[in-house]
Amino acid sequence: MKKLAIAVLVLILIAGGGLFYIWNGLQPVTTSETPVEFTVESGMSTSSIADLLEDKGLIKNALILKGYLKITNEGSRLMAGTYEATPGTPFKELLSKMSNGEVKAEEMVRFTIPEGYTILQMAETIARESGIDEKEFLDAVDQTTGWDVPIVGEIPEGTDLRHHLEGYLFPATYDVPKKNLTAKGIVETMLKETEKRLAEIPDLQSQLEARGVTFHELMTIASLVEREVVAEQERALVAGVIYNRLEEDMRLEIDATVQYLLDKPKERLLYADLEVESPYNTYRQKGLPPGPISSPSLESIQAALNPEKSDYLFYVTKKDGTQEHLFAKTYKEHLKNIEKSKKMAQP
Repeated sequence: MKKLAIAVLVLILIAGGGLFYIWNGLQPVTTSETPVEFTVESGMSTSSIADLLEDKGLIKNALILKGYLKITNEGSRLMAGTYEATPGTPFKELLSKMSNGEVKAEEMVRFTIPEGYTILQMAETIARESGIDEKEFLDAVDQTTGWDVPIVGEIPEGTDLRHHLEGYLFPATYDVPKKNLTAKGIVETMLKETEKRLAEIPDLQSQLEARGVTFHELMTIASLVEREVVAEQERALVAGVIYNRLEEDMRLEIDATVQYLLDKPKERLLYADLEVESPYNTYRQKGLPPGPISSPSLESIQAALNPEKSDYLFYVTKKDGTQEHLFAKTYKEHLKNIEKSKKMAQP
């Protein structure tokens, strides 16, 4: 009995020592007023970030932080950028700073790419915010080789793409270091962000196989959904209509594919616009366009991957200001919806 009591006491001491080790490892380092700069590179793993913080003297124990990040899954929210913090800052404040992208502003260039932006729109925005020449950016996105990002390999060769990387640059707010800023560096950062966000979709490859589409086709359909849908709840339903028309060997007849070919989008397309010769013109060509027509959100990608089942083959935008659609199973019903939509127009 005495030996058992001693063994229990030893185990308690060991457990207590382990808990103290973890607790102590998460305590702030000795406080200092001298700020420390550190840079989280795009695509950097949480393990590497923890090692970086220990190397910079901002945390006591990288191993314990790695365990914490794995348990809490907070590491998936850490953003790339150059940060500044003083030793003694609690580790949760450090994580919050990186999760919120609170970068060292004077060392970074920030730009925001909205969902559904095209390469041309991106070029204009990035040129304005970074000083990078638009042509330099366009030249970069049309490079077919030299990218150390696997998803680029999903783009089929020999296709008549307007811009090679259209649809593959994720729409988000970016903070990129001013130091050695280049168009190619920006593009690679955006490609890596796409890969990072796609990693949030479980079993993507098996879902693609079950859906019977390639990754490039998925991104193309998602881009159509992005440009066609404003009402969030309609994404999956519109995706379903696209699949239905493809299965019926019908032309998609999506206005957004024609708008993509114009230098500047029009509020209303003319019949002459619908006659333009291009593989992107889904009024003249059957099947999907050669590639995406915009950068889709993760929600549109999910909708393209999991379309809502229906018998609908047509839809028309309601003219009541809601930007929602009226859906139809037959062309006759569709014509009625068009007239119904016109009556909804605001006076």
